[in-house]
Amino acid sequence: MTDRYANGMRVRRAVLGDAHVERAEAARTPLDDAFQTLITESAWGNVWASDAISRRERSMLTLALLAATGNFEEIPMHIRATRRTGASPQDVVEAFQHVAIYAGVPRANHALKLAKATFAAMEEEDDD
Repeated sequence: MTDRYANGMRVRRAVLGDAHVERAEAARTPLDDAFQTLITESAWGNVWASDAISRRERSMLTLALLAATGNFEEIPMHIRATRRTGASPQDVVEAFQHVAIYAGVPRANHALKLAKATFAAMEEEDDD
């Protein structure tokens, strides 16, 4: 295991939570092993580990980029991560407003729909 991988796992756990990472690791197979190592070292051990911008800002950028590129399946995961990154629901709305102007209203609208549903689910989980 490389230092970048170990650091990536530490950051990944800090942002996404232990339970999410444990589920992802349990689903890991020889088929996707190299890919999982790549994203752990690159996305988490390099990009997310950088202290050049805050995790709050990085979270907002990530959500905006996911919405702008139409990669909606990861939005709920990153909405859940806002609890750990410090990005508020209003921060998310602001990021999606940028998406609406620069990448298109339909994408921003769908991303906001996912965010609303995820925030609501998170509130329900807190009430349990």
